[in-house]
Amino acid sequence: MTHEFKHIIEVFLDAKSKGLKSVLATVVALDGSSYRKPGVRMLLIENGEMIGAVSGGCVEKDILQQSQSVFQTGEPKMMTYDGRFRLGCEGVLYILMEQFEPDHEGILALKQCLEDRKPFKIQSYYLKKEGVTEGLGSQMEIGGSKFNLTHVLPSNSKLSVFSENLPPCFKLMIFGAEHDAVQLCKLGHFNGWEVTVISGPLESKTIANFPGATAFFSVSPDVLELNSIDSETAVVIMSHNFANDLKYMIELKDSRPAYLGLLGPSKRREKLLAQFIEYCPNVDVTFIENIYGPAGLNLGAETPQEIAISIIAEILSVVRQQRPMSLKEKQAGIHAQISENKIESKT
Repeated sequence: MTHEFKHIIEVFLDAKSKGLKSVLATVVALDGSSYRKPGVRMLLIENGEMIGAVSGGCVEKDILQQSQSVFQTGEPKMMTYDGRFRLGCEGVLYILMEQFEPDHEGILALKQCLEDRKPFKIQSYYLKKEGVTEGLGSQMEIGGSKFNLTHVLPSNSKLSVFSENLPPCFKLMIFGAEHDAVQLCKLGHFNGWEVTVISGPLESKTIANFPGATAFFSVSPDVLELNSIDSETAVVIMSHNFANDLKYMIELKDSRPAYLGLLGPSKRREKLLAQFIEYCPNVDVTFIENIYGPAGLNLGAETPQEIAISIIAEILSVVRQQRPMSLKEKQAGIHAQISENKIESKT
């Protein structure tokens, strides 16, 4: 996921500033089932530190051991991990290990890409065979330009290519600054999302009151900058002030977030929508249809923390296009289907 790769870059830069080498491990293919799917990555630092994980914790020690030859020689290699007799998941992982050394231009391009909320691509060249093979390694493609994540890649037509399209970092925008908004902010940040909190201009709170928040704005609804709302953005309106919630909805009417939730009971929602339509009679009907109110799944949530969990769960189900259900009732695999335009593997 994008936020995981962003964190890997941050840790790599810190390690580089200390004169430490890094090795990137990427699951590029899978036979059977596994805890995580192809595209998951972890970073290993020369001092033994490991960032991220490619499984539930069973494979990482082997990866650390296998990484030592990459640290020593700088040559990328493949390793396989057969979990059919050692893990709860009955699958074989194919893991590309490469010395991670993106150049300065690539880092700058990625930073700008993330700020502009643009997608980018990572392509990994691999072989389902253990050991060193010429041409193994990964590249980033940003705006038509390619940047190597390891040394210059020689051409090798025998290699397979794992190609992953990474969207902008998922963003959660919270309109409201009460205690329940703090809990939702914490949980959104814990989930790896960028969190923006918007409060009214008379609020005395600051970003320090919202652990994990990326940004905080204390402004009136009519001066909000909403151009950054896109298909990788979830919006939750929870100011506990009817007039403010109505103003927020009016300002949001032309946006198309992936999710728009309204806190509060059904009667409040109906009253809010009725007044909203009076102010905005020509609003696109899809905007109304895509409002989730009361926000959250029916989990029996009572406390602000539990309500935050129910809202986060609903956002995930909407974004992943999944019908919430107990996994014991699911006939197919437990993981959400990944759309083909995001991850594809080809030879």
